[in-house]
Amino acid sequence: MPVFFVAPECVTPPTISIAGDLLTHIRNSLRIESGECLWFSNGQGTRYRAEVTGISKQSVVGQILEILHEPVHVAPRLVLGQSLLKGEKMDWVIQKATELGVQEIIPIESRHSIVQLKPDRLDHQLSRWQRIALEAAQQSEQWRVPTIARPQSLPTVLARSGMSCTILMLAERQHGQSLQRAALPQGTNNSLLLLIGPEGGWSTEEMEIAGKGGVEPLTLGQQILRAETAAIAAISILQSRLGKLG
Repeated sequence: MPVFFVAPECVTPPTISIAGDLLTHIRNSLRIESGECLWFSNGQGTRYRAEVTGISKQSVVGQILEILHEPVHVAPRLVLGQSLLKGEKMDWVIQKATELGVQEIIPIESRHSIVQLKPDRLDHQLSRWQRIALEAAQQSEQWRVPTIARPQSLPTVLARSGMSCTILMLAERQHGQSLQRAALPQGTNNSLLLLIGPEGGWSTEEMEIAGKGGVEPLTLGQQILRAETAAIAAISILQSRLGKLG
């Protein structure tokens, strides 16, 4: 059973009250009945096991039976900077990156990105991506839902990364060192930004900008992977090295 995310104000110990889309899902899709138990999360590091005590058209009410708190983090925060991908590939990356524990996803408007988001559709697209992340976080029982940032150019992403952020940039056909051997930061005060290019790869200008910022290209090996495959493979390697996977 997944962990359902609810707004903190829905939790008023000793009870939880659910309305809106989640109510419809629990009542109509899952057909939950009184007496059954569900897990809920406030998205801020606390989970609640609750027994359903009442179901109506207005709300589902549960009695809190158990409270769990998020384990203390010992690894840096992992952020994915993913160049915009066409079709459902971007959706797929957001879903799988969430399942693997990425804490933030930054869509990048890179030179070779085929997708160009229309300004009047941007808010709708961001809401859709955030919903995909929410559903993936619930299904994979994450403690928090990753945030989806507004699309940015690579220079903007690099400029906004702080001193405590280590940047890892994957680039195909470059003679960089292996991601498996790249130096990683330690401790929760640091963050790790993984940059993945689009289907057409990073442009020469983007590589030069990154190089001037001290970012060295990294590789996953001799194989040339699709952008969406490279993202998931790289996240898996990093999470394994950080002790969060495997």
